[in-house]
Amino acid sequence: MPPADVPEEVLTTPFTDYLRRNAAHDRPAFTCRTFPGPADHTLSWPEVLDRVRGVARELRRRTRPGDRVAIVARQDLGYVVAFLGTLYAGRVAVPLSVPTGRAGRTRIESAFADAAPAACLTSKDLLDKIPPVFALAVEDIAPDAAEPPAEVAMTDPAYLQYTSGSTRRPAGAVISHRALVAACWQTTECYHADASTHLAGWVPFFHDMGLVLLIGTPVFLGAHSVFFTPMEFVRDPLRWIRLLAEHPGAITAAPNFAFDLAAEAAGELEDVDLSHVNSVLNGSEPVRAASVEAFDRAFAPFGLPRAAHKPCYGLAEATVFVTSAADEGPTVTAFGRGELVSVGRPYGQRIRIVDKEIWVSGPNVADGYWGDPDRGDTFTEDGWLRTGDLGFVHDGLLYVTGRLKDLIIVDGRNHHPQDIEATVEAAHPRVRAGRVAAFAVRDGHGEGVAVVAGCAAPDADVETAVRRAVSAGHDLPLRALWLVPPGAVPRTSSGKVSRAAARDRWWGENGPHD
Repeated sequence: MPPADVPEEVLTTPFTDYLRRNAAHDRPAFTCRTFPGPADHTLSWPEVLDRVRGVARELRRRTRPGDRVAIVARQDLGYVVAFLGTLYAGRVAVPLSVPTGRAGRTRIESAFADAAPAACLTSKDLLDKIPPVFALAVEDIAPDAAEPPAEVAMTDPAYLQYTSGSTRRPAGAVISHRALVAACWQTTECYHADASTHLAGWVPFFHDMGLVLLIGTPVFLGAHSVFFTPMEFVRDPLRWIRLLAEHPGAITAAPNFAFDLAAEAAGELEDVDLSHVNSVLNGSEPVRAASVEAFDRAFAPFGLPRAAHKPCYGLAEATVFVTSAADEGPTVTAFGRGELVSVGRPYGQRIRIVDKEIWVSGPNVADGYWGDPDRGDTFTEDGWLRTGDLGFVHDGLLYVTGRLKDLIIVDGRNHHPQDIEATVEAAHPRVRAGRVAAFAVRDGHGEGVAVVAGCAAPDADVETAVRRAVSAGHDLPLRALWLVPPGAVPRTSSGKVSRAAARDRWWGENGPHD
């Protein structure tokens, strides 16, 4: 696959230079939409720069170059300013989520222990909820009209992107200033974006997709970013669709489960025009053919072009971007194991398949994991990233088939968990799509497979249907099956089902238990 190379001028221009360039134009930069209302809160590019300079001033007073600065704030304009201000100050940002629930608190504590931040930028109402460290409320920091940007090398760390933890303990991928601008260029190149483009959505800023699409790329382009919170999307998925209709030429992104939720709610949508949507990126978790078709079918009556739906593939260790469908839109191909959705071609990096594993090389690849100078076995000495994802190339397009660590091997035969999960979802209408985890287990009978499935009103009929479907479709008896409320199936910070957490919770180290 011969991809275009990222221009040298991009790889040598500091990210903060774009901030200063944009401030010469008094136009909208970032808009946070709140509900009920809705109400829009907007900062212009000059206002963004002044607030960023204020954050940089305060960080320089209290930290040293190279110090890590955790960002534990609500998804609003303060988060944007905190992240950009940290980079402007020459410190290393650590974007994290708000500490809600036990899993959220554990994730933040793990990141703090790993990154050892010297300070934390947060929202005023969260000051008493973060781990012990010097903390500043972003709302209390006064703007500054003169603070200069730090001098940084393009190879210096810009931020630590903590992985979602779907198959391992979260680790901080070291994203350099060079990797950040490379990823922003890749988005621009693939989707023909420019300063007139609207970047719109709700994916969280602590996730690589939200961070690069809704904060990084708008700065790189001088474009307008419009966003709201993930919780507001969950409350009403059609808020996402209305946002796209309001901003012609919008580019947005979301995990596959969001496409299912939006399609299910489409019957309540009033008359809107989606004919001018640029791209709706579908990534961050496996892209399902049924989801692609349902989403396109639901919103085609509102003018959404099928070609606007862009299945894509990326990961934290590649900043975010690896491959994407382009102007052709989704490609769904029937193979022996069913229909698969292509995730397109690379832009600005190279991929190869080594023993069925996807490897990636390019300027957007992270410089290893924080605190791991040996780079482990994920990053090779000659510059390749071993993704841990399985896949193949067909007719020049990449297809992702699963995770290497998730592969289920029973009696010498390989089974991809997402295939089993799809079978379970189709077995009975009460099983919830996107709420099923299949994983390998071992007991006195050897290797086998177990399933945790989110189910509305579970009963013996559902259990029988699921067990028969898996047996018939995969020649596998289930060692264990748990039918649980849909919300009980564990998910990662990015919304993916966490098979590792499901296995730990329901199977445990010593076999099945309640």
